[in-house]
Amino acid sequence: MDYQALAQLLFPNVTDTPEMLEERFPLRNAPEGAVITRMAPSPTGFVHLGNLVQGLTSERMAHQSGGVLFLRVEDTDAKREVPGAVEVLIDTLKHYGINFDEGATHDGDSGNYGPYRQRQRAGIYHVYAKKLVSEGQAYPCFCTEEELSAMREKQEANKETTGYYGQYAMWRDRSMEDIQAQLNAGNPWVLRFKSTGSIENQFKFDDLVKGKLTITENNVDHVLLKSDGIPTYHFAHAVDDHLMRTTHVVRGDEWLPTLPFHIQLFKALGFKLPKYVHIGPLMKMDGTSKRKLSKRKDPELALTFYKAEGFPVKAVYEYIMTILNSNFEDWRRANPDASTDDFKFSPKKLNPAGSLFDYAKLVDVSKNVISKMSAEEVYELLTEWAKEFDPEFAEKLVADKDFAVSILGIGRGGKKPRKDLAVWKDAKPYMGFFYDDYLELPVFDDRFENNVIKTVLEKFLAVYDPADDSAAWFDKVKAITEEIGFTTDMKAYKADPSAFPGTVADVSTFIRQAVTGQTNSPDLYTVMQILGKERSVERIQAVIDTL
Repeated sequence: MDYQALAQLLFPNVTDTPEMLEERFPLRNAPEGAVITRMAPSPTGFVHLGNLVQGLTSERMAHQSGGVLFLRVEDTDAKREVPGAVEVLIDTLKHYGINFDEGATHDGDSGNYGPYRQRQRAGIYHVYAKKLVSEGQAYPCFCTEEELSAMREKQEANKETTGYYGQYAMWRDRSMEDIQAQLNAGNPWVLRFKSTGSIENQFKFDDLVKGKLTITENNVDHVLLKSDGIPTYHFAHAVDDHLMRTTHVVRGDEWLPTLPFHIQLFKALGFKLPKYVHIGPLMKMDGTSKRKLSKRKDPELALTFYKAEGFPVKAVYEYIMTILNSNFEDWRRANPDASTDDFKFSPKKLNPAGSLFDYAKLVDVSKNVISKMSAEEVYELLTEWAKEFDPEFAEKLVADKDFAVSILGIGRGGKKPRKDLAVWKDAKPYMGFFYDDYLELPVFDDRFENNVIKTVLEKFLAVYDPADDSAAWFDKVKAITEEIGFTTDMKAYKADPSAFPGTVADVSTFIRQAVTGQTNSPDLYTVMQILGKERSVERIQAVIDTL
């Protein structure tokens, strides 16, 4: 077989050479040890937590080392592509703090190693396809779908491994005459890799997460180019990661079965193999057992879920770091106020088996993160969220910013800040009573008669003075308590509850319910200071009028 002639026959219009592409995409001018890595998603429209895990891993490895993170869109499978999916992906990852140094953008590409969309790189792949054919390492295959189906059925019946290999690789050693005849007839063809591997052979391979692996050689003649000239993921991955000068490939461990072929392909192309970082799946407890997070079963897999619920980006980022690196929590305890960017991330600290996703822990992390924010920052982030997910509430926040900030400042700061908010969705139930439109009529404990509650409220109005400090304010509440025969001695009440009709806590609750409509609220003295005397008195009087 004249492989040079075959290469020219299959790719007559390819005039570029690998050497020309090497010159066009030179080695990057990066510091020693710099990680050049990428996110390379398919534009399917579903951006999930796994994308964020991979993205944060890639981003930390690249930027901590003075390297480069780029976005490459692997759109070789046109059937799965969703219009606008690339833009959704870029926006979602940007929302979570993953910013690319180069790659695909809304408007096209940014960077010197593009195009960054694989369907626009067909000509580049054809250069290397022609090279492989000219070296006898690839060949055209004219098998029909019917022939391939019959082959699979025969293999299954014989209990053999399915695939295009060995005796089943019917176009592997066909003559130039047979190939020419098919081309003359206009029959479609795919380009296959001519594997030299054997499943009898194994070798060792070091993965940065999985450690030392035993790999069985690939013996399948996989497709490199589909009949439309667009490459498969495998071929495009090898060519692109070489020309874009990728040093580390970060991807899910579902790709591990393809590793033998990828190693073989890099070698055949004469490329240096990048280091691989295969991340285990995200798991969750389902009863007493673990299972992978599922798109169908688990809404928390989709990143849109966290935005809609109102988890701050900082909280999601912080939580992901706790499940990526086992030493992050110890570092955080030692550095409570430091930026997560200061943490020395290591792919070697990833759990090889995958990470356990714990929603309750995410909520706790989020409470801690929000509690450390200033009232101004909480206001800005809450308002941004509400504009998209609760516009009516957003209007109230925007209408009087100072009022909203003063509410959000309650209990903020100090060594033990309040932790009322886990997500922005919690904000309206927490602070809505400050706005008259959201105020609900109280439902008092039926252990107490209405006339008792009414008496408490009337006595409170008679002595209420917003100029009082919190101590004087509470002294008046205690005085009312004793006037109506309730007790301020909580120890005595606990010792013999039947000795008293109620306590100062009950009296405080009557006032709290009249002002807020709730049995639980932030510090009532502070609440009334923010509401002001007029609104506080109006609310209490309105409740008195209903009793």
